Order: sequence, then structure tokens, then C-alpha cells
Amino acid sequence: MLTLIALVTGISYPSAAAGVESLRLRSVSDTVVSFLNTSIDRASRRQQVIEVWISPKDNVLIARSPDLEFSRRLDLPDGYRILAILPAAEVNLNEPRRFLMYPGGTVPRIGIEIANRAGNKRMVSVDPFTELTRATREP
Repeated sequence: MLTLIALVTGISYPSAAAGVESLRLRSVSDTVVSFLNTSIDRASRRQQVIEVWISPKDNVLIARSPDLEFSRRLDLPDGYRILAILPAAEVNLNEPRRFLMYPGGTVPRIGIEIANRAGNKRMVSVDPFTELTRATREP
């Protein structure tokens, strides 16, 4: 009986652990979506320019207004990292990228590829036409 329980546990553990990691990655990407939505909303409602910094080296996103009345920081949890920032630019991959959210203007197209230790990826993207931010699974 004990052998049977150990066998079932040994077989089911890897898939259960992968499921938990997938949920955690989804939660992290949803947090990034919320962060970007807050920045877009702040620019629109308060009629302020909001600068968004994305630093792959430090795994951090920072949003702030020029008067620093609005300042937010999102550190990605350990085990998750920013792989890429889109659109591609001719800058060092470890340097922070900056995007400006203009009130009444077009939101910039932003894509942030996030991965966990297992190599699973999600893409958080902002559509400049609809101003919708969403996260999708990367193959």
C-alpha cells in the first residue's frame, strides 16, 4: 500500500509542480499588465506624462510622473526575469528602456517577454490602438 502511494506521488508530482509554476508565471504577468494599465490610466485621467522604465538587468519596472507625485516600482519576484523588450531597439539589452505615456496621445507599442526558471514564457503587450494591455503564452 505504501509503495503504491509513493509510486502515484512520484508520477504525479512533476506535472503538479509544472502546473503551479505555470500559475505563478501567469500571476507575475498579470501584475505587469496591471502595472502598465495603471500608468496608462494615470496619464489619461490626470493629464500627466508618465515615464515607464523597464530594466531587464534589474528585473524592475518603474513608472513616474515629472513632478514625482506618481511613482510606482514593480520588482519581479526571484525566479522570473525580463527576457526581451519590444519593439527591438539598437541599445544594449541590459540597459533600461524608457517609454512615455502622453495624455490624449497614442500609447506606445510595448512588449515585455517574461520567463521563469523552467523556461516558460509569457508576453505582456500594449496595443497602441485600443490601449489594451494583455498577457499571452509564448510557445
